[in-house]
Amino acid sequence: MKTNQSGLDIVLVHHPVVNKVGEIIGSAVTNLDIHDIARAGKTYGVDNYYIVTPYEDQHKLVAEILEHWDSGHGAKYNPARKEALELVTLADSLERVVEMVTEKRGHKPLLLSTSARTQGKTLSYTDVRARIRAKESLLLLFGTAHGLAPEVMEMTDYCIPPVGANSGYNHLSVRSAVSIILDRLLGV
Repeated sequence: MKTNQSGLDIVLVHHPVVNKVGEIIGSAVTNLDIHDIARAGKTYGVDNYYIVTPYEDQHKLVAEILEHWDSGHGAKYNPARKEALELVTLADSLERVVEMVTEKRGHKPLLLSTSARTQGKTLSYTDVRARIRAKESLLLLFGTAHGLAPEVMEMTDYCIPPVGANSGYNHLSVRSAVSIILDRLLGV
Protein backbone atom coordinates (compact mmCIF):
# COMPACT_ATOMS: atom_id res chain seq x y z
CA MET A 1 0.00 0.00 0.00
CA LYS A 2 1.67 3.20 -1.22
CA THR A 3 0.76 6.71 -0.13
CA ASN A 4 1.32 9.56 -2.55
CA GLN A 5 -0.13 13.01 -2.05
CA SER A 6 -3.60 13.23 -3.64
CA GLY A 7 -5.69 11.82 -0.78
CA LEU A 8 -7.74 9.97 -3.43
CA ASP A 9 -7.99 6.19 -3.37
CA ILE A 10 -10.06 4.21 -5.87
CA VAL A 11 -11.92 0.95 -5.33
CA LEU A 12 -13.18 -1.56 -7.86
CA VAL A 13 -16.00 -3.50 -6.20
CA HIS A 14 -16.71 -7.02 -7.45
CA HIS A 15 -19.07 -7.87 -4.58
CA PRO A 16 -21.70 -6.81 -3.77
CA VAL A 17 -22.79 -5.64 -7.22
CA VAL A 18 -25.96 -6.20 -9.23
CA ASN A 19 -26.64 -8.11 -12.42
CA LYS A 20 -28.87 -6.88 -15.25
CA VAL A 21 -32.04 -7.87 -13.39
CA GLY A 22 -30.95 -6.25 -10.12
CA GLU A 23 -29.92 -9.38 -8.20
CA ILE A 24 -26.95 -9.13 -5.83
CA ILE A 25 -23.98 -11.01 -7.27
CA GLY A 26 -20.22 -11.22 -7.25
CA SER A 27 -18.47 -10.61 -10.57
CA ALA A 28 -15.18 -12.03 -11.82
CA VAL A 29 -11.98 -10.01 -11.69
CA THR A 30 -10.55 -9.38 -15.16
CA ASN A 31 -6.92 -9.03 -16.11
CA LEU A 32 -7.70 -5.91 -18.17
CA ASP A 33 -9.37 -4.15 -15.23
CA ILE A 34 -6.38 -4.84 -13.00
CA HIS A 35 -3.88 -3.46 -15.51
CA ASP A 36 -5.80 -0.62 -17.11
CA ILE A 37 -7.23 0.86 -13.93
CA ALA A 38 -3.82 0.66 -12.22
CA ARG A 39 -2.25 2.45 -15.19
CA ALA A 40 -4.93 5.16 -15.13
CA GLY A 41 -4.53 5.51 -11.36
CA LYS A 42 -0.76 5.88 -11.66
CA THR A 43 -1.10 8.35 -14.53
CA TYR A 44 -3.47 10.58 -12.57
CA GLY A 45 -1.74 10.24 -9.20
CA VAL A 46 -4.22 8.30 -7.08
CA ASP A 47 -2.74 6.93 -3.87
CA ASN A 48 -4.06 3.35 -3.96
CA TYR A 49 -6.23 1.11 -6.10
CA TYR A 50 -8.20 -1.44 -4.10
CA ILE A 51 -9.86 -4.48 -5.64
CA VAL A 52 -12.69 -5.90 -3.53
CA THR A 53 -13.75 -9.52 -3.85
CA PRO A 54 -14.50 -12.09 -1.14
CA TYR A 55 -13.72 -15.03 -3.42
CA GLU A 56 -10.55 -17.00 -2.69
CA ASP A 57 -10.07 -18.11 -6.31
CA GLN A 58 -10.22 -14.48 -7.43
CA HIS A 59 -7.62 -13.52 -4.79
CA LYS A 60 -5.36 -16.25 -6.13
CA LEU A 61 -5.80 -15.01 -9.71
CA VAL A 62 -4.99 -11.40 -8.78
CA ALA A 63 -1.99 -12.51 -6.71
CA GLU A 64 -0.61 -14.52 -9.65
CA ILE A 65 -1.02 -11.58 -12.02
CA LEU A 66 0.60 -9.15 -9.60
CA GLU A 67 3.46 -11.55 -8.89
CA HIS A 68 4.18 -11.91 -12.61
CA TRP A 69 4.52 -8.13 -12.97
CA ASP A 70 6.25 -7.58 -9.62
CA SER A 71 8.93 -10.27 -9.60
CA GLY A 72 8.35 -12.48 -12.63
CA HIS A 73 9.24 -11.99 -16.28
CA GLY A 74 6.82 -9.06 -16.55
CA ALA A 75 8.85 -6.99 -14.06
CA LYS A 76 11.84 -7.05 -16.41
CA TYR A 77 9.81 -6.90 -19.59
CA ASN A 78 7.71 -3.86 -18.64
CA PRO A 79 8.92 -1.92 -15.56
CA ALA A 80 6.29 0.80 -16.13
CA ARG A 81 3.52 -1.80 -15.72
CA LYS A 82 5.18 -3.01 -12.52
CA GLU A 83 5.20 0.55 -11.20
CA ALA A 84 1.48 1.01 -11.92
CA LEU A 85 0.53 -2.32 -10.38
CA GLU A 86 2.25 -1.33 -7.13
CA LEU A 87 -0.92 0.72 -6.47
CA VAL A 88 -3.05 -2.45 -6.21
CA THR A 89 -4.23 -3.80 -2.86
CA LEU A 90 -6.65 -6.70 -2.63
CA ALA A 91 -9.39 -6.77 0.02
CA ASP A 92 -12.20 -9.14 1.01
CA SER A 93 -14.76 -6.38 1.56
CA LEU A 94 -15.43 -2.69 1.20
CA GLU A 95 -15.61 -2.43 4.97
CA ARG A 96 -12.03 -3.71 5.16
CA VAL A 97 -10.90 -1.09 2.64
CA VAL A 98 -12.53 1.65 4.72
CA GLU A 99 -10.72 0.30 7.81
CA MET A 100 -7.35 0.28 5.99
CA VAL A 101 -7.77 3.81 4.66
CA THR A 102 -9.02 5.08 8.03
CA GLU A 103 -5.97 3.57 9.72
CA LYS A 104 -3.61 5.02 7.12
CA ARG A 105 -5.13 8.52 7.11
CA GLY A 106 -6.11 8.77 10.77
CA HIS A 107 -9.78 9.39 9.97
CA LYS A 108 -12.56 7.87 7.89
CA PRO A 109 -12.49 8.90 4.23
CA LEU A 110 -15.43 10.48 2.41
CA LEU A 111 -17.03 7.67 0.38
CA LEU A 112 -18.01 8.61 -3.17
CA SER A 113 -19.90 6.22 -5.42
CA THR A 114 -20.27 6.15 -9.18
CA SER A 115 -23.27 5.11 -11.23
CA ALA A 116 -24.47 5.18 -14.82
CA ARG A 117 -27.63 6.86 -13.50
CA THR A 118 -28.04 10.09 -11.55
CA GLN A 119 -28.47 9.40 -7.83
CA GLY A 120 -30.10 11.47 -5.10
CA LYS A 121 -27.11 12.63 -3.06
CA THR A 122 -24.80 13.95 -5.77
CA LEU A 123 -21.55 15.86 -5.35
CA SER A 124 -20.38 17.74 -8.46
CA TYR A 125 -17.01 17.22 -10.10
CA THR A 126 -16.13 20.81 -9.16
CA ASP A 127 -16.82 20.08 -5.49
CA VAL A 128 -14.82 16.84 -5.58
CA ARG A 129 -11.87 18.60 -7.26
CA ALA A 130 -11.95 21.24 -4.50
CA ARG A 131 -11.86 18.50 -1.85
CA ILE A 132 -8.91 16.86 -3.61
CA ARG A 133 -7.06 20.19 -3.70
CA ALA A 134 -7.80 20.57 0.03
CA LYS A 135 -6.16 17.14 0.54
CA GLU A 136 -9.29 15.54 1.99
CA SER A 137 -9.29 11.76 2.21
CA LEU A 138 -11.61 10.43 -0.52
CA LEU A 139 -12.51 6.86 -1.45
CA LEU A 140 -14.01 6.65 -4.96
CA LEU A 141 -16.00 3.46 -5.60
CA PHE A 142 -16.58 1.86 -8.98
CA GLY A 143 -18.87 -1.12 -9.52
CA THR A 144 -18.52 -4.02 -11.89
CA ALA A 145 -21.30 -6.02 -13.59
CA HIS A 146 -24.31 -3.65 -13.68
CA GLY A 147 -23.16 -1.44 -10.84
CA LEU A 148 -22.81 -1.16 -7.10
CA ALA A 149 -25.39 -2.94 -4.95
CA PRO A 150 -27.93 -0.76 -3.09
CA GLU A 151 -26.26 -1.59 0.23
CA VAL A 152 -22.99 -0.10 -1.06
CA MET A 153 -24.77 2.99 -2.37
CA GLU A 154 -26.30 3.45 1.10
CA MET A 155 -22.83 3.33 2.70
CA THR A 156 -21.56 6.22 0.60
CA ASP A 157 -21.68 9.88 1.46
CA TYR A 158 -22.28 11.08 -2.11
CA CYS A 159 -22.45 9.89 -5.69
CA ILE A 160 -20.68 11.77 -8.46
CA PRO A 161 -22.56 12.53 -11.69
CA PRO A 162 -22.58 9.81 -14.33
CA VAL A 163 -20.38 10.11 -17.38
CA GLY A 164 -21.91 9.96 -20.82
CA ALA A 165 -23.44 11.98 -23.58
CA ASN A 166 -26.91 12.60 -24.88
CA SER A 167 -26.84 9.48 -27.05
CA GLY A 168 -29.24 7.52 -24.84
CA TYR A 169 -26.58 4.81 -24.52
CA ASN A 170 -24.52 4.59 -21.33
CA HIS A 171 -22.81 1.21 -21.00
CA LEU A 172 -19.13 2.08 -20.79
CA SER A 173 -16.64 -0.45 -19.53
CA VAL A 174 -15.56 0.29 -15.99
CA ARG A 175 -12.03 0.88 -17.34
CA SER A 176 -13.31 3.65 -19.60
CA ALA A 177 -15.43 5.20 -16.86
CA VAL A 178 -12.50 5.22 -14.41
CA SER A 179 -10.25 6.95 -16.96
CA ILE A 180 -12.85 9.58 -17.81
CA ILE A 181 -13.66 10.32 -14.18
CA LEU A 182 -10.01 10.50 -13.12
CA ASP A 183 -9.35 12.92 -15.96
CA ARG A 184 -12.29 15.09 -14.83
CA LEU A 185 -11.04 15.08 -11.24
CA LEU A 186 -7.25 15.13 -11.60
CA GLY A 187 -6.53 16.06 -15.21
CA VAL A 188 -4.97 19.31 -16.34
